Amino acid sequence: MPTLSMFYGIIIRMYYAPAEHQPAHIHVYYQDFKSSVSIDNGEIIAGNLPAKQMKLVLA
Repeated sequence: MPTLSMFYGIIIRMYYAPAEHQPAHIHVYYQDFKSSVSIDNGEIIAGNLPAKQMKLVLA
């Protein structure tokens, strides 16, 4: 899974396989937190992330 961005301890990765991996989303890692965030609407699909880091990811 390629890393798209790393900032303030946050790592953003994305896996691309349109037929297998719907809906389109990114994987976000921060310390012990892991989450999947929808690209379409910015909502967390799975996992959790502290509010401050989530604001940074959405920006």
